[in-house]
Amino acid sequence: MFIAKFLQSAWQPGQFPEDDATEVAFAGRSNAGKSSAINAILARPGLARTSKTPGRTQLINFFEVAPAQRVVDLPGYGFAKVPIKMQQHWRELLTRYFETRQSLTGLFIIMDSRRPLLDFDWQMLDWAKARHLSTHLVLTKTDKLSRSEAARTLAAVKAETQALATAQLFSATTKLGTDEARRVLDEMLTARR
Repeated sequence: MFIAKFLQSAWQPGQFPEDDATEVAFAGRSNAGKSSAINAILARPGLARTSKTPGRTQLINFFEVAPAQRVVDLPGYGFAKVPIKMQQHWRELLTRYFETRQSLTGLFIIMDSRRPLLDFDWQMLDWAKARHLSTHLVLTKTDKLSRSEAARTLAAVKAETQALATAQLFSATTKLGTDEARRVLDEMLTARR
């Protein structure tokens, strides 16, 4: 089990912590349930801030889950109703993070299971492929689908992404998939680049 604690936030690349650990980043559309997924996977309600308003994660937030192991909560993308200038800043900040961070070993892409693999999700997959990152797709809110709908969605996502990523069903509400997500996260955090 992870013992997660908030480490620091960054608004500019110069505010990133020392690049001397293993990091797994969590990315996703602003309304996909990314913060809820982080809280459920790390078993720490309230660790990552959740909100009814999409786009509340405006900084890159670093959480220490073990010595020299971090989970990184990236700003949500796509849906947030924020000024263009703020969206541009987020893009630049994310680009710098992905291009420069040597600690980054894995990426979780959080997607609403009712709307998976949209344009920004594919962009994140492209970034991960370019960096040779292990990538895991977490299809959230599956409690809002029937079992057969959820199974069909997972099969379709796996068929489309093939070797680019692993994928799973997940619900922060029912805790479906938390054990699988924790196992994948642990594997990414203990991987050596």
